[in-house]
Amino acid sequence: MPIPKELSLTPEQLDEMMLSSWNMRIASVGPGERINLTPLWFGWAGGKIYTYCRGQKVVNLRRNPAVTVLVDRNERFPELQGAMFQGKAVVLETAEDEAAEPHLEEIRLQMGAKYAGGHGEPSEPRRNESTARGRHWRWVVVHPERQVTWDNHKITPRN
Repeated sequence: MPIPKELSLTPEQLDEMMLSSWNMRIASVGPGERINLTPLWFGWAGGKIYTYCRGQKVVNLRRNPAVTVLVDRNERFPELQGAMFQGKAVVLETAEDEAAEPHLEEIRLQMGAKYAGGHGEPSEPRRNESTARGRHWRWVVVHPERQVTWDNHKITPRN
């Protein structure tokens, strides 16, 4: 059963959640058709989700770009807010691919501020310098084709 429209996040609420939440979970198809589910840091711009990742996730996305991303917050049912995106992921294979991506510079600055100090380094915001390297370190852009959002704060309590 679909979530009633009146329980959805507004575009402003969605942007606020996507820009302030630290972790997303991304599901891809792994080896042998098993689902691979991974928490990752991410950025949000132009209606797309950006992440820098490595290893099996990149291998999976090269083979099959279908993904589902979940960003949610809070623990108790009346407080849950979230967004689920289904779409296709594009692996940016080269520095040229990165340069051609219109929002990547914004994402580099956004993530550099959002995650400053997250690895225990100094907490001053700085540009995320990550770039394609080795066989499997890559920027990935998720192009949502379907999204579902919810804000359980909007549910009218039963008496």
